[in-house]
Amino acid sequence: MSKIVFIGGGNMASCLIGGMIANGTPSQQILVSEPGEEARQKLSDLHGVDTTADNQAAAGQADLLVLAVKPQIMGAVVKDLAPALSHKPAVISIAAGIPLSALENWLGTDIALVRAMPNTPALVMSGATGLFANSLLTEQQKQIVEQLFQAVGIACWVEREELIDAVIAVSGSGPAYFFLVLEAMQKIGQELGLPQDTAEQLSLHTALGASKMAIDSQASAAQLRQQVTSPGGTTQAAIGRFEQQGLEDIFRQAMTSAVARADEMSKDFSS
Repeated sequence: MSKIVFIGGGNMASCLIGGMIANGTPSQQILVSEPGEEARQKLSDLHGVDTTADNQAAAGQADLLVLAVKPQIMGAVVKDLAPALSHKPAVISIAAGIPLSALENWLGTDIALVRAMPNTPALVMSGATGLFANSLLTEQQKQIVEQLFQAVGIACWVEREELIDAVIAVSGSGPAYFFLVLEAMQKIGQELGLPQDTAEQLSLHTALGASKMAIDSQASAAQLRQQVTSPGGTTQAAIGRFEQQGLEDIFRQAMTSAVARADEMSKDFSS
């Protein structure tokens, strides 16, 4: 039975733990190292997992080690862990902007490493996670990693590490794009005379319904859009204005900016 150890017990760690337990992982299989006493107690009460404040002692028990700390303190935390990892567990980082080269600098090049990019909908078991691993990850370890992230949504492997930046642009930052669209629809709905609650409920359930249709349908997003866009109708009038204003190009520029920033962050941590 593999021991899964989390270094850091924040919201994303708690979410992953909850997902695993809901999918059948025994709580005794999970250990969390977290400096905050209140956070440790909360994790213990919520999930029934063992907790500690001793990172090295926890890491020494790991078959799979999940690094769930802020990028700004990752280096110090990982360097402190290195002496406890002589047994070579698989190590997963869920911190944005930390390239595998940085982890290799801190831990060495002879350990299985995974870079994971989950997104915040994982907190409601509807996440999308991009994954990349070095060549040392075994097939058995890969399956455990997949199970970890599939417990809170979907998980997709990418073939090259630089594609994690594209994952960040699509799904990592993606929830904020949808929140921005919802924000605009709700605001303008009120400007058009709808009560705030009505504008919010209509836009939220429209987003939910459209997403469900896209997930459940064999049709592409473009085909679904065309199906609900009648010639000369109200939807065509709205879509035409979006196209006239260059909506796709705005998204292209925005997502390219996200990729560029992710690359900058990776270079900062690599230097």
